[in-house]
Amino acid sequence: MFSNFTLSTTSKQITMETLALNGLKNKMNGTVVEPGDPTYDEVRKIWNGMFDKKPAIIARCSSVSDVVAAVNFARKNNITIAIKGGGHNSAGTGSCEDGLMIDLSPLKKITVDRKNKTASVQGGCLWGEVDAALQQFGLAIPSGIISHTGVGGLTLGGGFGWISRKYGLTIDNLLAVELVTADGRVVHANEAENPDLYWAVRGGGGNFGIVTEFQFTCVEVGTMVYSGAIVKRIEDITSYIKFHREYVRKMPDDMTIWMVIRHSPPLPFIQKEMHGKLVVIIPFVWLGAPDKGKELMQPIREISETIGDGSGIHPYVAWQAAFDGLVPHGARNYWKSHHLTGISDACIDVLREYSLKMPTTECEIFIPHMEGAISRIPVDATAFSHRTTPFVLNIHTRWQSPTDDERCHAWAKELHDATKPFSHGVYVNFLSNEGEERVRQAYSEEAWARLVNAKNKWDSENFFRINQNIKPEKP
Repeated sequence: MFSNFTLSTTSKQITMETLALNGLKNKMNGTVVEPGDPTYDEVRKIWNGMFDKKPAIIARCSSVSDVVAAVNFARKNNITIAIKGGGHNSAGTGSCEDGLMIDLSPLKKITVDRKNKTASVQGGCLWGEVDAALQQFGLAIPSGIISHTGVGGLTLGGGFGWISRKYGLTIDNLLAVELVTADGRVVHANEAENPDLYWAVRGGGGNFGIVTEFQFTCVEVGTMVYSGAIVKRIEDITSYIKFHREYVRKMPDDMTIWMVIRHSPPLPFIQKEMHGKLVVIIPFVWLGAPDKGKELMQPIREISETIGDGSGIHPYVAWQAAFDGLVPHGARNYWKSHHLTGISDACIDVLREYSLKMPTTECEIFIPHMEGAISRIPVDATAFSHRTTPFVLNIHTRWQSPTDDERCHAWAKELHDATKPFSHGVYVNFLSNEGEERVRQAYSEEAWARLVNAKNKWDSENFFRINQNIKPEKP
């Protein structure tokens, strides 16, 4: 552990460890940040304010050789490491206490091959940066729904968003990776080269190395999409969900319709008297001709009273960032999640009960509809195992004060337990710190065995362990 560095008691130890740290600095093109540096507190921050970890060193890597140097330094000095790309997950795994944070955020290069519709994206990029680069050519990569999410974390766990029903998961559009291994090698993985690693990084998370560059295939979506959100009263939640659970499953792949139960933000298209009150929000994206999209959304408008309608033709980049304002950095966040096998009447009763006792106005119950292209890819093609379940439930608990920790955690856990009978597995990117057995539930038994084999081969000492960890199994 790196505590040996910070707590050394002899001048000889201090000299040796100072020399070792200076050696890392001399090998870095980027910067090494230590406690006391004016930038330290800003650089160490991650999205989830629940975690205030203080690394002993932060290596801000601006090249692949920097990542290699940081990995070699940590391995030789037996230092715990954490990898920060966007730092945007519920579990707070982008940082560590008294260890080495390998910060990829300076790795920002994006190269777009317009002719071949591919893009190379370095591991420190955020999705908003990628969207902006691709949209110059009307291109996109299926990704998440918050633009300040990091490319690395989202991709390695699977990745889904507004266009995934038509074009698949983020990993389904991943052609290759460049990765730094636990022993400091730079390797490439694709269908032909290191295919076992290529399979594993498509859903297995950051267990196998540090991805410094992703190569994606891109899709043409144009620069404008018919999208928006329709808002319903909470009093109509039961009747609306009974309609929603059937209707959205009849939609063509061009249409994505989700559901969010939360307190209304002060958006101009929502009746002012409803601001701050519990509502049901139905966000959607349609990738076809706007008139057809309007026709498909009309039954949702008419099934019960609509108290807000933000539908319109919007810039794709703007829609990708439309929900950013609800989840800025710094708040306290705790997620619990399932894949839902369906939304039965009994499940609706549970959702209604817990919606009405939501602990803060920033919490939400988020239910994306999946299926489409995601479900038509063979389940063993990647490590992402739960392709056929129709819905995901993410219980996103969010608050500001530590005094609310207990009641917010309790609400999320109780709702999670109450919805277990309707669930099967979990999306690994929606996990908090829930232990190895819960991580296993993100995968089938067959996928787990393949992931363990890949871990045995590529990281047999579990060097990369501050993540949703897959432990190696030594003979």
